[in-house]
Amino acid sequence: MSNTYIPVSLRRLVEKRANYCCEYCLCPANVSLFSHEIDHIIPEKHNGKTEADNLAFTCWRCNRHKGTDLGSFDPLTKEFSFLFHPRKQQWLEHFRLDRWGIIGLTPEGRTTSQLLQFNTDERLAERKKRGGF
Repeated sequence: MSNTYIPVSLRRLVEKRANYCCEYCLCPANVSLFSHEIDHIIPEKHNGKTEADNLAFTCWRCNRHKGTDLGSFDPLTKEFSFLFHPRKQQWLEHFRLDRWGIIGLTPEGRTTSQLLQFNTDERLAERKKRGGF
């Protein structure tokens, strides 16, 4: 969540590359109540740059929960883990779809799922209402 100006051409590249879906929870932009946003994967406060390799297309909920965090504690091992990095990691290696939920498979997946609150009752109900992912 940044106030940095992102040129329209760069914004369009990030949106298209993500197939217009949140790169964390897979929520399509065309069904979201609020507009999707551009996230600095490594936040500017941690010296992240405003360039294509450090930007992700995110729903407003994921972006608010992530904030400027780089990681948290894996709910299974209680060890520190970095969050899932959509430019360097493959989504399906870290997450599994489970009907309406998103299951973290790795420390990064579990930590991201918990911190970004993928499976709250509200988010599960939204996915169910729209018929899934």
